[in-house]
Amino acid sequence: MIRPKLFSMLRHKNRDFNKKQIFKDVIAGIIVGIVALPLSVALAIASGVSPEKGLITAVIAGFLVSLLGGSRVQIGGPTGAFVIIVYGIVQKYGIDGLTIATVMAGIILVIFGFLRFGSVIKFIPFPIVTGFTSGIAVVLCSTQIKDLFGLKIDVVPADFIEKWGSYIAHFGSANIITIAIGASSLLIIALWPKINKVVPGSLVALVLVTAIVAFLKLPVETIGSRFGELSSAFPAPRLPNVNFQTIQALIMPAITIAILAGIESLLSAVVSDGMISKKHSSNTELVAQGIANIASGLFGGIPATGAIARTAANVKNGGRTPIAGMVHAASLFLMMIAFMSLAKLIPMAVLGAILVVVAYNMSEWRSFKSMFKSTKSDVSVMVITFLFTVFFDLVLAIEVGMVLAMFLFIKKMSESTQASNITPYLWDETNDENEGAEETQKMYNDFHDKLMVYEINGPLFFGAANTFLDVLNEVNIHADILVFRMKNVPIMDVTAYNVLKRIDKHCRRHHIMLLFTELQEGPLKLLINMGYLEMVGKDRFLETFDEAIKIAEDVILLKQQLARK
Repeated sequence: MIRPKLFSMLRHKNRDFNKKQIFKDVIAGIIVGIVALPLSVALAIASGVSPEKGLITAVIAGFLVSLLGGSRVQIGGPTGAFVIIVYGIVQKYGIDGLTIATVMAGIILVIFGFLRFGSVIKFIPFPIVTGFTSGIAVVLCSTQIKDLFGLKIDVVPADFIEKWGSYIAHFGSANIITIAIGASSLLIIALWPKINKVVPGSLVALVLVTAIVAFLKLPVETIGSRFGELSSAFPAPRLPNVNFQTIQALIMPAITIAILAGIESLLSAVVSDGMISKKHSSNTELVAQGIANIASGLFGGIPATGAIARTAANVKNGGRTPIAGMVHAASLFLMMIAFMSLAKLIPMAVLGAILVVVAYNMSEWRSFKSMFKSTKSDVSVMVITFLFTVFFDLVLAIEVGMVLAMFLFIKKMSESTQASNITPYLWDETNDENEGAEETQKMYNDFHDKLMVYEINGPLFFGAANTFLDVLNEVNIHADILVFRMKNVPIMDVTAYNVLKRIDKHCRRHHIMLLFTELQEGPLKLLINMGYLEMVGKDRFLETFDEAIKIAEDVILLKQQLARK
């Protein structure tokens, strides 16, 4: 059921809604708005769009995510994960293409939510998430080299290798003043938390370094010199002309945006759940993220999702209800109206430093490093996803990573399925001191070449069909009974069923009775639906293994008696 957390809390008169908590939420919202200001501007520029689009996104998407979302404390807005794909869309399809892709991604997210895909998205393997997150961090950091060093490059190539080739070729044009500004900004951001943890270091660096550059009139590139005058007016909603060819071209980028937004928002919600000991509604969160992206696109913004760092800042500063996120959006709106005219003074090197720190924080290098202690298959998935993200593109990286992860999973599952011949262990060859040893030995001598029992362990599906098929090559054509003990088979698919039909045909040809015991509900339902039970008879399917052995003994003894006559 889709139920925004704010409405649920209001409907039940949640105890969190009191004057004291609301005051804390307002304060937390203002602080998070201050944190989001420099990040929103920097992420917009890195994405290849003008600075105000980042603020528009944070205001529109941030407000709607809190108003309609399934988390109490989620903060929505632009994040570093989208920079690379947004930049690629803008370069190839322009701003109108980005708007259409963002709206399409929003629609996809809404559909995901109503189809209850919230839990499904969580199943995307961690190695893939780590691989493309680390890859995005590397690419994001590499996009800031020009601004950090003040390199004289008219157009920076999009390709990673060509980009670094261009950096190396133009490194002689580096500006020492720009390098000093970038380095100073990095030091302030890194060291400021030791002085004050409430006011973000990125904001301190932005204000302090911008003021110094403006006062000393240092000859460095600023937002104003690159983008000209910036408008503080809020744009009216607009949807560009859309045709089928455009939708067809943008469907894969839109799906990638939707999947990234879904993963990051739910990841952020899970992290915040642990911080406040509450539980979010994943499907409601997806719908809210979808509506937020539709609105952001219509107002000229860029893709948005739940921002883990800003959400954590909200919680640490006392935010416990969606009011904090709504106040964060309102604060940004007021700051945009009041200070956008001053944004043109901000040096590009400062924004570059802020984004390098963002890239470092999102790189999760500790997780990346620890993954190498995992299995070879997990390491392979992570490394390949990482390399494809860096050297090709994010869409292809996710596709390749998912396909590889699925194949490796199928391989692991197929290896876990075993068909073991347990006939020799049915009659223990005990010594004469044990009671019944003589009778046991006689039963073994009478039946061991007439009865074959296989215990199947693990799922019977297309990946494990060959394991099941191996039984066919081992069946003794002189046996009278073949028993399949299937109590440890949770699932069976139609590929395994076709293998079973081949085994059944082989048994019929050689007059071998085929019995099944202890089938679970799933495999039994498949065999019923496929008409197999009706074809061979319900009496071949037994609830207990002892029943099968008793029938086998009776049949073998009967055949032996008939043979003597």
